[in-house]
Amino acid sequence: MRTLTLACIDADASPLFDPVDARGNRTGYEPAVAALVAARMGLEIQWVVMGWDEMLPAVRDRRVDAVWCGQGIIPERQAVVDFTRPYAIFDETVLVRKGDPARTPADLAGYKVAAIAGSANMRLAKTFEGAILVPFSGDTVYEDMLAAVADSTVDAMVDDDVVLVPLANDPRYDVAFTVATRNPWGIGVAKDNPVLREEFDAALTAVIADGSLGEVWKAWMPTLEFPLEHTADTPTGSRA
Repeated sequence: MRTLTLACIDADASPLFDPVDARGNRTGYEPAVAALVAARMGLEIQWVVMGWDEMLPAVRDRRVDAVWCGQGIIPERQAVVDFTRPYAIFDETVLVRKGDPARTPADLAGYKVAAIAGSANMRLAKTFEGAILVPFSGDTVYEDMLAAVADSTVDAMVDDDVVLVPLANDPRYDVAFTVATRNPWGIGVAKDNPVLREEFDAALTAVIADGSLGEVWKAWMPTLEFPLEHTADTPTGSRA
């Protein structure tokens, strides 16, 4: 059976994904959907762990087949790779330290606000008037931002609702607010590999239509409404 190599980071971002185990396996929503789609395509998965900033270049240079790891479909990324139709759509959340009174974008004036460099989250952070933007990158970017909020290196961070909303129960943090940005996430494929992108799209369309993708969503993220039920015939993403 053909092996599909997929770039990812090794981080604890539950329920999206958990750290890679000793056998190289991953659990969480993204790995579960990847397994569902790969099975539909008749492929086996090999996860290839690398730094956040390495993933898109690795796909572009055909060192891996695709990146399936937290890739919101934004122009900066579409300039490097093509994307499939979405397998998820998320809003964005701002996280602050426990007890911080900020609850609106206006409250962030003068705050140091962290977000992943070049991300949809950073694009949202740029709309917060008066906020001091602090871009993060590197192999452990998510954990680094959480630590920076906790130790007051920054005052707030922006990331997707799926990973930050659950932290409302963490004694170190408060969820300040969520913005309904409805960011689509897709699988990034090399621009010179349209056949693979089309295979992904066909498999995604099938698992959306038969309800199996929705079941995986509900298993991992039962508090979030499944956003793709009415889009089975409308593939999206870069074709440039």
